[in-house]
Amino acid sequence: MSFALLHRIELKRDDMVALLQDLIRIPTLNPPGENYREICEYLAKRLKPKGFDCQLIRAEGAPGDSDTYPRWNIIARREGTRPGDCVHFNSHTDVVEVGQGWTRDPFGAELEDGRVYGRGACDMKGGLAASIIAAEAFLEQNPDFHGVVEISGTADEESGGYGGVAYLAEKGFFDPSRVQHVIIPEPLGHDCICLGHRGGWWAEIETKGEIAHGCMPFLGDCAVRHMAAVLDLFEQKLFPAMAARYTEMPVIPEGARQSTMNINSIHGGQPEQPADYTGLPSHCVPDSCRIVIDRRFLIEEGLDATQAEIVELLEHLKATRPGFDYSLREINRVIPSMTAKTAPVVTTVHGAIHDVLGQDPIYVASPGSYDQKHIDRIGKLKNCIAYGPGDLEMAHKPDEFITVDDMMDSAKVMGRSLEKLLLPK
Repeated sequence: MSFALLHRIELKRDDMVALLQDLIRIPTLNPPGENYREICEYLAKRLKPKGFDCQLIRAEGAPGDSDTYPRWNIIARREGTRPGDCVHFNSHTDVVEVGQGWTRDPFGAELEDGRVYGRGACDMKGGLAASIIAAEAFLEQNPDFHGVVEISGTADEESGGYGGVAYLAEKGFFDPSRVQHVIIPEPLGHDCICLGHRGGWWAEIETKGEIAHGCMPFLGDCAVRHMAAVLDLFEQKLFPAMAARYTEMPVIPEGARQSTMNINSIHGGQPEQPADYTGLPSHCVPDSCRIVIDRRFLIEEGLDATQAEIVELLEHLKATRPGFDYSLREINRVIPSMTAKTAPVVTTVHGAIHDVLGQDPIYVASPGSYDQKHIDRIGKLKNCIAYGPGDLEMAHKPDEFITVDDMMDSAKVMGRSLEKLLLPK
């Protein structure tokens, strides 16, 4: 192991903190997709002087892309002096809404007691900063390396990744002939290797009714009551069935090793009026009620069985409940992804964690999906993992933070992984 590289990374601690603070202070909120070009230009300005060739790529025509909110991505590529594998670090640059409950400026990037606070600090600008520091230190220490180092900053992971990694994969940027190893620095823990993720199925269910005057509801048919029957059947049948199923995938936290479903939203009847509206609602029986479900399924279940289970329950109500009618619309689907423990990137990072931390890693899988799904399914590149600093349970929370020590450990592991993959044996 090159102690010179680890020392060089340690000397970059303050630089890494400053880099992360700069990234947090660019509020790349998604939705709607703000400041994507600004953060890509910042990264290009940082990486070009280090010898990287930088491409800014707009995902034209992708979901969410518009002239107001264009979906910009950056791929920075540094060629070695001799042929060899390409190691690619992929990080998403978008962050979720701020939400309530913050005691700090969400985009202030305060450093306090070894923690950097801010929206995106953990998920996942801390991982992006750590990967950049690792790559820069490796290149400074080993200018005659073999192969290629790539760093990408991509859009829209928080809303499916279709304006980011999915678009780039469709354009061939993750073709196995071009890229051989991918590390995604998502916040799964500096001593963990994330092999994959559960599946996801998002759908909208609408119950139908008939509008009538609210003082004579018997002349109409209340779609909200029909939806209540759907939710009650889910409570009585679906949720207990899901709770009894467990996966062999090492999903964290423990509660996510079973099937889960979140009722993402519910809308019935008249739309909500603006906050400054002072009038009263009109008297109508709602003729439509819609819910959005976020069903996370296990690799052992499969998508077809997951969908069929929902349809069977809805068809049961249609056959037994007077007046019940519904429609079902798929919003999105994600197939589970799982990289083998014997894959080259897994064994390499395993060895790097052992070298740097003096322990074997913990193998985990993510409760939610991330951009590995596109690299796997569209790019056809199986040699991909998530490895990065941070505590997953801090993601999307108020007062989100990441510890500097965690970032340093991860940067050293990523630097050591580059040594193993791109230096002569």
